[in-house]
Amino acid sequence: MRSVLPGVTRSPALRAHGVWLVALASYVMAVFHRASLGVAGPEAQERFSAGASAVSLFLVLQLAVYAGMQVPVGVALDRFGSRRLIVAGGLTMAAGQLLLAVATDVPTAIAARVLVGAGDAMTFISVLRIIGAWFPGGTVPVITQLTGILGQLGQVIAASPLVALLHGAGWRNTFLGAAAVGVLVTVLVLATLRDAPAGVVRPAPPDLAAVREGLVATWRESGTRIGLYTHLVTQFSGTVFALLWGFPFLTRAEGLSPGTAAALLTLLVLVGMVVGPVLGRLCGRWPLRRSVLVFGILVATVVVWTVVLLWPGRVPLPLLVVLVVVLGTNGPGSMIGFDYARTTNPAERQGSASGVVNVGGFVASLLTILAIGAVLDLLTPGASTAYDRDAFRAAFAVQYVLWAIGTVGVLRHRRLLRARLAEDGVVLIPLHVAVVARLRGSSPRR
Repeated sequence: MRSVLPGVTRSPALRAHGVWLVALASYVMAVFHRASLGVAGPEAQERFSAGASAVSLFLVLQLAVYAGMQVPVGVALDRFGSRRLIVAGGLTMAAGQLLLAVATDVPTAIAARVLVGAGDAMTFISVLRIIGAWFPGGTVPVITQLTGILGQLGQVIAASPLVALLHGAGWRNTFLGAAAVGVLVTVLVLATLRDAPAGVVRPAPPDLAAVREGLVATWRESGTRIGLYTHLVTQFSGTVFALLWGFPFLTRAEGLSPGTAAALLTLLVLVGMVVGPVLGRLCGRWPLRRSVLVFGILVATVVVWTVVLLWPGRVPLPLLVVLVVVLGTNGPGSMIGFDYARTTNPAERQGSASGVVNVGGFVASLLTILAIGAVLDLLTPGASTAYDRDAFRAAFAVQYVLWAIGTVGVLRHRRLLRARLAEDGVVLIPLHVAVVARLRGSSPRR
C-alpha cells in the first residue's frame, strides 16, 4: 500500500507529544459534550415531559448533524487546517451546552443538541490530521488508537462526576459548568495548537473542481469504503449503549443501582483503553490482516448480545460485565476504519477520507438509537419511563439488521481491495502460515 505521510520520517519529539496532548484534550471535551445527555436521560425526560422517542430524538438529531457534516468538514479540514476547525467546534459545542442549560422545552433542547453535534463533527477528524502531520507512519495507528480511547475519558467524566453534579447542583448549573469548561479548553487550543511542525509547507487550497474530483476519487477508493463499513459494523453497538440506552437498560431492565450502572459504563471505557493500543500495534505489524481483527470484534459482540437478550429473567451481573467488556472493544475496533482510509488515500485527501469513514458508525448509531426508542414506546404505550425488561430486549434486537449490513459491506470491499492488491503482485498467504512464520522470526510481508 502506498504511503500517505509526506515529510514525517523522524521519531516523534517532545513537541509532537505536547501538541497531541492539547489536541487530545479537545477530543476529550467533545466526547464529554456528546455523552452528557445520555447519563442525564431520565432527568431530561422529567424536565421536558418527554417519552423515550422524544429523548432519543435529541441524540438522533445530534448524531445526524455529526454524520451529515463529516464530508463537508473533511473538505474544510483539507482547506483550512485542524486548529481552526477544532476552535470553531469547541465554541459551537459550548454554545450548545449553554443553550441546553436554560432550555425548558423540547424544541430548544433539540437546537442545543444540534449545536453540540455540529461542533463535535469538527473535532475528531481534525485531531487525526494533527496526528498524521506530527508523527511518523509506523506510530500513527498506535497514537490514533490512544486518541480514540483516551478521548473516552470524556465519557467517564460524564458517567460519574456529571451525574453527581446533576443531582447536587441541578440541571442549569451543571450544563452552564460544562459550557464554561468547554470554552477554557478551546482557549488552550487556540493558544498552543499548531497544524504541523515548523517548516512543513501546506499545499495550496484546492479549487471547487479539484474538491469535487477529490471527493469522487476518495469514494471510489475501496480502502475508503471498507473503512466506512468497518467503522459502521464495529462502532454502533458500543456507542448506542454508552451514549443513551445502556444506562436505562442497566437500571430499569436489569435492576442495577445508578452507581453500579455508572461503574459499568466506566469499565467500558477502561477496557477500551487497554484494547486500543494492542489493536494499534497489531494494525501496524499486520496491515494486510486488519479485517481479522474487525471480524473478531464483530463475532464477540453479536454472540454476547445474543446470550444477554435470550437470557431468561434478569441477566446476572457477571454476564453484564462480560457484555460491557466486549462493548469496550467496539470503539477501538472502529479506529481500524480510519487506518484503512489513511493507508489507501494520498495526503491531500486525508480529511475527506476520514470524514467518509466517520459517517458509517454514526449513521448506524443514530438509526439504532431512534429504532430502540420507537420500539420501547410501541411496546410500552402511555408510559414515559416504565419500560420493562422484555421491551428493552426487543428494542436491542434491532442491532442485528445493522450488523448484517456492515458485514456484507466489509466482505465485499475487502474482496475488491485484495483483488487490486493481487493485480499489484501482493497476494496474501494463509493466515496460519503467516502467524507461524512471524513467530519463527521470518517476518512475512504478505
